[in-house]
Amino acid sequence: MVMSQLLAIDYGTKRVGLAISDPQQKISSPLKTVPLKLAIENIQQISQDYQIETIILGIPKQKNGQYSEIINQIKEFEVTLNTVLPTVRIIHHEERYTSKMAQRIVLESGLKKQKRKNKSLLDKISASILLESYIESVEQSI
Repeated sequence: MVMSQLLAIDYGTKRVGLAISDPQQKISSPLKTVPLKLAIENIQQISQDYQIETIILGIPKQKNGQYSEIINQIKEFEVTLNTVLPTVRIIHHEERYTSKMAQRIVLESGLKKQKRKNKSLLDKISASILLESYIESVEQSI
């Protein structure tokens, strides 16, 4: 059974990391990182190109379970997304530690130091980890 692809968003105050699933919603792949000011138009285009019906939006929590201070900016971003993509469902998913996991993946990848410092690489890998986590949580609940 072919479903629509999922789009994951790792929101940041400067850049937004994006990842996409395969049509069966089993595999997550980093897609791209865009400057925050271009994020909405990029997400609109991706949603059209891939017929996205569901967006997974990363919600960061602190160790104590409280939302991170960035939550209000994420909520404003979500309101804008709902306005420009009213038929797309947005699902919140915990994104704690995705950045640390992305750093470890990049470090272990053997990339040269200059490439490892590339924050946009970390952002799209973080989005892919977020999406992978969501896909696993859905599979476990079946």
